[in-house]
Amino acid sequence: MLKIYNTMSRHLEEFQPLEPGKVKMYVCGPTVYNYIHVGNARSVVAFDVIRKYLEYRGFTVDYVSNFTDVDDKIIKVAHNESTTPQEVSERYIRAFYEDTAALSVKKATHNPKATEYISDMVVFIQDLIDKKFAYVVDGDVYFRVAKAKDYAKLANKNLAELLEGASGRLDEEAARKESAADFALWKAEKTGEISWDAPWGAGRPGWHIECSVMSTSLLGDTIDIHGGGADLEFPHHTNEIAQSEAKTGQKFANYWMHNGFVNVDGEKMSKSLGNFTTVHELLQAIEPRVLRFFLATTHYRRPVNFTEEGLQDAENNVKKLENAYRNLDASAVLSETELIELSVFQTSFKEAMDDDFNIANGLTVFYDFISWVNKGHGGMLTLEFFDQVLEILGIHFEKAERLASEIEAMIEARQVAREVRDFAKADEIRDQLKAEGIVLEDTKEGVRWHRE
Repeated sequence: MLKIYNTMSRHLEEFQPLEPGKVKMYVCGPTVYNYIHVGNARSVVAFDVIRKYLEYRGFTVDYVSNFTDVDDKIIKVAHNESTTPQEVSERYIRAFYEDTAALSVKKATHNPKATEYISDMVVFIQDLIDKKFAYVVDGDVYFRVAKAKDYAKLANKNLAELLEGASGRLDEEAARKESAADFALWKAEKTGEISWDAPWGAGRPGWHIECSVMSTSLLGDTIDIHGGGADLEFPHHTNEIAQSEAKTGQKFANYWMHNGFVNVDGEKMSKSLGNFTTVHELLQAIEPRVLRFFLATTHYRRPVNFTEEGLQDAENNVKKLENAYRNLDASAVLSETELIELSVFQTSFKEAMDDDFNIANGLTVFYDFISWVNKGHGGMLTLEFFDQVLEILGIHFEKAERLASEIEAMIEARQVAREVRDFAKADEIRDQLKAEGIVLEDTKEGVRWHRE
């Protein structure tokens, strides 16, 4: 039974998708004004592991992760470089794909850009205005937080606390809002900045509205899983819930998942603190598999400490996995006892991962499995399980190319099996060779083979 820790309830809950066998999943993506740093990559990799495990469990995952491609930071970079916000965002979107591909991150089903959904955002905001959940002030549009049901429940806060914390604000925007806690859905046009037309005046969308619009547009009013970094609980995800449920009248997401931070010297890695390292830079010095393993093998809700020692441990463990993988004899035929032992590993791994995707406990099982493999246990089913776990981890190894003499010996063993009518073994040998890209052709002159 798969269980997920739901940030909304602060409890483990049995996972029950809206539609059997299918998962609708939205994970907040980056604001593309720079290369992603290791903290950004942690979130991307953590949810990639979760997605791949769901697929391993047989679910079809409709996975959406957005790009925020219009934002104050993007506009600032464009201004400093004397270029356009679109050029800046497109440059770093390309870099995102390159860096995440190097980390074996499976591309999302959809990677929508905020600017592709401006017209949908205008319609969404107008509906909130019509329903009195939003109001216009000099071309800006704000959401009335006081009208939202259970506002900030996700972040375990209440409106009274938030209003008390904001009571000392005296800036111009605070003076124009009905309540200090109200947030922007639309920002009025500023001279020299990119803008779009809207019934209440030209401008551009606020940050929070984009994810609500893209999620509901691509996945529907209610989704199974919404994820992102722990720093998004408030205000981003809190505001997504408020505006989405005000608009649709439906529950926005059934399960909320948040990954822990990457820390450097006890502090969260972030661009604002200046203690970040970009993945683009790291990949010049660290093998991508090592960085992927480092990021993927801590339980998603726990913080990751970015240290040289941690990276060295990851490198050593990747080498151990590779040695075991290359030495595994997939042509071996498992005994009944070995099949039972393999089944225990598979069941134990699933039980560990079914407990809120606990990759740390899953790895404990996997390392025991590796020790078992290193004792000489092989076979096609063993290789298949090895490959499945590596796929979840995002680590891939190439099997050493089999020598021609080994292929001939396997073909001879297959012939002997056929002669004694052990067709199961004969088929297993053929399938093993096929899996390695070696095709057998039965001819009048005997068996011929070639590599694909």
